[in-house]
Amino acid sequence: MKKLILPVLGLLATVPAAHAGETERRFEHEGRVYSYTVGTVGEHRVIRGVEEQTGKPFTLRVGTYKVRGTVGSQQVEFSLKDVKPLKASVTVLAAR
Repeated sequence: MKKLILPVLGLLATVPAAHAGETERRFEHEGRVYSYTVGTVGEHRVIRGVEEQTGKPFTLRVGTYKVRGTVGSQQVEFSLKDVKPLKASVTVLAAR
């Protein structure tokens, strides 16, 4: 799970917060392509997306100290301090 989630959160370090109507973003990690959107619900950032090949959805709610959410049907939770930014430069695969 962390192989998917940590790169998504690391990507957030380089992406400004999304607003309503913002386009979907995509990135590739370990040969898999993920598309996602970032929004705000209350005081939390919410990342919603899908792994494009399998269609497996994920939803992550980023709090002050913890990240909680689901990947597929499995619940996930981990400390925000475990998240490290991606070392590679961010590449936008497609934008509309």
